[in-house]
Amino acid sequence: MRKTWWKEAVVYQVYWRSFFDTDGDGIGDLTGVIEKLDYIKELGVDVIWLNPVYTSPDKDNGYDISDYYHVMEKAGDMLTLERLVKEVHNRGMKLIMDLVLNHTSDQHPWFIESRSSKDNPKRDWYIWKDAKDGNQPNNWRSYFTPSSWEFDEKTGQYYFHSFAVEQPDLNWENKEVRNEIYKMMRFWSDKGIDGFRLDVINLLAKQKGFPDAENPLDLSYLGNNPGIHQYLQEMNREVLRHYDIMTVGEIPFVTPEDGLLYVDESRNELNTLFHFQIADDMPTWDMVRFKEIQEEWYSGLLGKGWNSQFLNNHDHTRQVSRYGNDEEHRIQSAKLLATLIHTLPGTPYIYQGEEIGMTGVRFDSIDDYKDIAMKNKYDEEVQKGRDPKEVLKSLQPLSRDNSRTPMQWDNSLNAGFTNGTPWIKVNPNYKTINVKEAIRNSSSVFHYYKKLIQLRKQNPVMVYGDYNNLSGNHKQLYMYTRSHDEVTWLIILNHSNNMLEVQLPAIVENPAKLILANYEDIPDLCLCDKLVFRPHEARVYEIVNKHGEMGLNV
Repeated sequence: MRKTWWKEAVVYQVYWRSFFDTDGDGIGDLTGVIEKLDYIKELGVDVIWLNPVYTSPDKDNGYDISDYYHVMEKAGDMLTLERLVKEVHNRGMKLIMDLVLNHTSDQHPWFIESRSSKDNPKRDWYIWKDAKDGNQPNNWRSYFTPSSWEFDEKTGQYYFHSFAVEQPDLNWENKEVRNEIYKMMRFWSDKGIDGFRLDVINLLAKQKGFPDAENPLDLSYLGNNPGIHQYLQEMNREVLRHYDIMTVGEIPFVTPEDGLLYVDESRNELNTLFHFQIADDMPTWDMVRFKEIQEEWYSGLLGKGWNSQFLNNHDHTRQVSRYGNDEEHRIQSAKLLATLIHTLPGTPYIYQGEEIGMTGVRFDSIDDYKDIAMKNKYDEEVQKGRDPKEVLKSLQPLSRDNSRTPMQWDNSLNAGFTNGTPWIKVNPNYKTINVKEAIRNSSSVFHYYKKLIQLRKQNPVMVYGDYNNLSGNHKQLYMYTRSHDEVTWLIILNHSNNMLEVQLPAIVENPAKLILANYEDIPDLCLCDKLVFRPHEARVYEIVNKHGEMGLNV
């Protein structure tokens, strides 16, 4: 497998509307991202992933695009975005943009034309169907609503939407649509951006004939349909292969076998992907299942394709709250999860605030939530007669707003995010969990992330090393090796609230050198065959190679 810059990178996701507000309107902006670039640079990351900034009515926080060629007013303008790209590059980093190609806003000029009449030239740019037996064309659901079809009174047909009613799906079977999309992608690539995060990219192709689903609640019928790989290979030929860029596809509903089809280097589609087996199979932490997923994806992509490692983003609850302990062991737990993500095979992604151990939130009222998916689900369940309090409680743990509260910069009003009224409430714990405090404290989560990132830059074993799980199906211990060019690292994680005695594997025949630990009183050399690990303790050792030498580069 070839070596590339994007395989060796660490990516930092900037959800700009919650990052830093400079104009007092309560919404983060691109100028705010520019002002905080030195902070991101200090962390040591290589690539910034910027959530959508295109013109949008903002029904789904920018994922409903009404103009691909301009910047939404809330974020700034094109000149500011161009300055952001320049300032990112001046600091030796790269910028990839989030791009939505499955659907547009219903306010996009293309859709306004499409719905104007049945004989409009752009009618076929979207998916229109007649009623079936007086009802919707089929029984499919969307991500956000009970039906994926919306009736249009003017033309007497239904249009298809995989997400909100305001987000009609494009018809990728139409070559004019595809050519217009490729033209737009070249526009942004020519501006000097360094790649794309492609939103739900495996949903572009639809099932032929739109047959009823056997189980409408299983939305997998929306993705991975025949034709998707032809579209992506065409996109690669027309756009991607002409630029030195990074592409990462958001690809739900895939196993390693399916995923490989998207990222196999011989197929010329995408560089890497986000799969959601962890997020979908594990509402809470499940060590056995997590190991299974890691091993399946490692062996499934080995030597052919590249994976991504993440446990949270703008759509998923903050990792220390969902998969760790965000109370008495928050700091150690946050460091353990960081160790996990940065030492497993694949490109690690950091979601803003993760690096200071930010937590999820529990708002008291549904009115305080902004997540369209959560609010629609809340309304749907309450209309069934369920107790509103029970519905709210059931939806809180996985609400997307858990990760969308403003970045906590300091302990001043609104966590230093804005001097206006924040678009969404700030997590009340900002007075103790914030960037200023994290930078001041040398043992903070932030400084631990810096060490991990620096180690990755200096030690190819973290990037290209072989992976081997040594802990079987143990429910709280995760112990594995990464090996590359006669260098072997041993990673030991006690992912639990309990003490744990760990029997070291046979490969530790000689003293092992400590590389990194999330507790501070660990000896530099491991001289015994058993170790006692405290709650959420993480250690990384280097094993002496066959020549009795250490390969550590620090």
